Amino acid sequence: MAVEYKDYYKLLGVERSAGKDEIAKAYKKLARKYHPDLNPGDKAAEDRFKEINEAYEVLKDDEKRRMYDQLGPNWKHGQQFTGGPGFENFNFNFNGQNFGGSGMNSDFFEALFGRMARNGGFGGQAGGDPFGGMFGGRRSRRGSDIEAEIEITLEEARRGGTKQVTLSSGGAASSLQINIPAGIRDGGKLRLRGKGNPGDPAGDLYLTVHYAAHPVFRVDGSDVTCDVSLTPWEALFGVKKRIPTLDGAVEMNIPAASSSGRKLRIRGRGLGPESQRGDEYVNVTISIPKPEDLSEEQLAHWKALAELADK
Repeated sequence: MAVEYKDYYKLLGVERSAGKDEIAKAYKKLARKYHPDLNPGDKAAEDRFKEINEAYEVLKDDEKRRMYDQLGPNWKHGQQFTGGPGFENFNFNFNGQNFGGSGMNSDFFEALFGRMARNGGFGGQAGGDPFGGMFGGRRSRRGSDIEAEIEITLEEARRGGTKQVTLSSGGAASSLQINIPAGIRDGGKLRLRGKGNPGDPAGDLYLTVHYAAHPVFRVDGSDVTCDVSLTPWEALFGVKKRIPTLDGAVEMNIPAASSSGRKLRIRGRGLGPESQRGDEYVNVTISIPKPEDLSEEQLAHWKALAELADK
């Protein structure tokens, strides 16, 4: 069967006058670059690897190289030729065990990696894939990674702990128990090894953490803010109030003459790792009663206060 003529010297990037050592050196570099195990799923790289091996199988052999060089002056124009003696059993099988025809298994990898390859010295087994230890043995297809998002409460972010989550993929749902590190930030990622798509090995699952909206606290980086509502007289005279925090309610002294919008700080009651934990800010608001909610006596006192204030 006729095959398309190929410029083997050009494939290996060497001159026609190149010696065996130069050819072998060029071949080793290209074989490592285009080996299918380093380019999974890349058909172009696999085809290139076949051509590189084909070229080296010819040019490393004195007799085959002589025959190749004698094809004639028109070889640069892509002349067709039929393989001659020595080409009958030429084949390339990329199953990790056989990369050529007659005699190739005995010296092909020895030329590339030395005698260690023949003896499985890179981590492979003698007689098996000589690329074993270097490229991971027989080609295996690693499962792809999965990315997903989860919501956690501010309390979960503060304390950490285990959390049961359900993930849906392709119509199927799976339940996972995950560990939430204490102090994890909004937007932080959790990596679950081997929980991605199946393969050898399986891929990983990456979970991006988001804080769920909280009924009490607002988040600003590692700080949290809550509101405390005071009556006018509490704001005027000061008062002791129970203030919610992510660790439970605490008693706080609100200073006298606290105007609406004043912020009071409780150190170390925010979010983040313990050594870098943020603060909690208490935002003062003053609640003015509606006249319809006051008794006649209370309303009379308010009016009296207003009259005194105008004097």
